[in-house]
Amino acid sequence: MPLDHHFRFVSRRIGRVAPLANVLVAGMVALMTASISSQNATAENWPGFHGLDQAGVLPNAKLPDGFEKQDYRWKIDLKTRDVGSMAIQDGRVFLLAMAPESPAIRLMAIDLESGKEIWTREFPQAKNHLHNRNTLASSTPATDDKYVYIAHSDREHTWLRCLDHDGNDVWQRDFGIAQSQHGFGTSPAVHGDMLLLNFSQQAERVTSGEPGVSRVIAMNRSTGETIWETPLTTTRVCYGVPVVRDGKVFGANTGDGVYALSLETGKMLWKLPVFSMRCVSTPIVVGDLAIGSSGSGGGGNHMVAVRIPSDDSAEPSEAYRIERAAPYVPTSVVHDGSMFVVDDKGIASCFDVATGNVYWTNKRMGGDVGASPILLGDKVLTITLDGEATVFRASREFEKLSQIDLGGPVGSTPAYADGKLLIRVGTELRCL
Repeated sequence: MPLDHHFRFVSRRIGRVAPLANVLVAGMVALMTASISSQNATAENWPGFHGLDQAGVLPNAKLPDGFEKQDYRWKIDLKTRDVGSMAIQDGRVFLLAMAPESPAIRLMAIDLESGKEIWTREFPQAKNHLHNRNTLASSTPATDDKYVYIAHSDREHTWLRCLDHDGNDVWQRDFGIAQSQHGFGTSPAVHGDMLLLNFSQQAERVTSGEPGVSRVIAMNRSTGETIWETPLTTTRVCYGVPVVRDGKVFGANTGDGVYALSLETGKMLWKLPVFSMRCVSTPIVVGDLAIGSSGSGGGGNHMVAVRIPSDDSAEPSEAYRIERAAPYVPTSVVHDGSMFVVDDKGIASCFDVATGNVYWTNKRMGGDVGASPILLGDKVLTITLDGEATVFRASREFEKLSQIDLGGPVGSTPAYADGKLLIRVGTELRCL
């Protein structure tokens, strides 16, 4: 009997669901996944953290089973090693990097086709207290057809800046003090004419100064003017990027659990506190489920699926909970009703996203992981902190296709657009 059949998966289901209801839920999830996938299928842009809709999925993309050093299209030495990911818009790559010889943060624009630097802007950046895996340039830019947006903080000042694609200033905001135990790291997200920022802060274990005040801020993308601002329960700083579905903004944090705000007004529609630790990953919204994860460097990770209320009179409820092989930092990916999860110790698993039931698990990827997996075509790419990349089939039977030593550390999530895969390895940005 396969080893997976002996693996004891810890999953707590809340309530009982009749067989017919299970079929209906699975069908709903498949339809929603197909709908999202069809929107992403012809994407030539990767407009922020984890790509379109923060889903990390491009069903029609092509990824080779494996690759060698000679397969890279180009490489560029960024001079510093940082963990922020890349945004790709209209043939340009945008990313943040520390300046090598001055206390500044750089926004770089790089030609996707050639790897040549188009322009660089520098902004003053004072030192900040950081986790040993964090860097000062740990946020991912967000893009749209006109602008690029970046966020960075030195604890005393928290900047959100808007520039056009040629590097000219459009507007900037300073949201003031950012109280954090591990440093800044949240990324903005664009939805229509709105720019969203999860400005989470620390209230527990504050070593100096006053506790922070957490909120989600919605701004006009062209002017920076605040449209609405919603306070959150402040406990520990959390880093997930807001996710928009069906007129709602979904988020996850320690104090509120999984929650939903009105996209139009910012009103808190509902929340369900389900976490006991810090939330770093971005929530996943599929069908009538919103899924978040929580954990710590010492373990105790848990992943919780919350049933989204059907109307304003209904209440959210916990659908299932995963307490074994759950991620803390990496954001998972969903395809054809399957959720592919890689935890921080490099253990890959596949679950039924509708029920939380396990298809396979306990597949080791080679080491600890900080980057989120991405799903291209029918293949999942995951990369360890030591730079060991693994490609496996996105199916309900585990099939490892290759394992590649990239030759340097990787803390940044890969990005993909227009047939090109970007990976940040050590101080280099590489294009495959």
